[in-house]
Amino acid sequence: MSNREQTAAERATAARLLSLASHELRTPVSVVSGYLRMLLRDDTLSERQKKMVDEADKACAKLVGIITELSDVGKLDDGRTTMLAEGLDLSALLKEIAEAADEAADRDVTLSLEGCDRHIPMRGDRAHLRLAFSSLVRAVLREQVDGTVVVMKVEVLGGDALIVIGRDDVVHHVARSPEAEFDDQRGGLGLALPIARRVIEGHHGRIWSPADADGAATARSAVFVTLPLDREGA
Repeated sequence: MSNREQTAAERATAARLLSLASHELRTPVSVVSGYLRMLLRDDTLSERQKKMVDEADKACAKLVGIITELSDVGKLDDGRTTMLAEGLDLSALLKEIAEAADEAADRDVTLSLEGCDRHIPMRGDRAHLRLAFSSLVRAVLREQVDGTVVVMKVEVLGGDALIVIGRDDVVHHVARSPEAEFDDQRGGLGLALPIARRVIEGHHGRIWSPADADGAATARSAVFVTLPLDREGA
């Protein structure tokens, strides 16, 4: 068996384990959540008790979300999720995502758009791409210090679109940024970043982070993505 075949086999095995784990976890979590909602309707509970049950119910809802993400990762890894190839305007999609972004707004972390003033055609799964880029934007925004300006910039480079999301000082020095592997396993976002990476790669794209002088990823400063364009739709 070649290294490529072995990697594919290992990925398929991991995908099946993720699918099994999500299936086995979903039932008991659903039962607990159901009983918690019943308790919330119980008028004999005190306000303090209701608050405790409500917090437990919120935590249960987060578990359900993580279980769903586990299932999504498994489906993306073993090919059960098929990416659509619909025509779309990348500029319009990024504008939509920017308008909905509100992570870290309370800390005066702002997001601005550049390069989205023209039609940029590509073919892909709009829903999955929207989810992926929303997760990337959220990750970058939440990791900035107060008062930071974050830029989401798109450039057309040959047959690809380069999308950079990051601090304005990093985004405007793209050519001088060495590459490092994108860290999709940092905490705080569930499995949103592993899913985003799989969606990008499922569109024949590439994702990476800028590196510091020692070659280590500076994941908190920016993320770089390339996606192939639809030349026939130009």
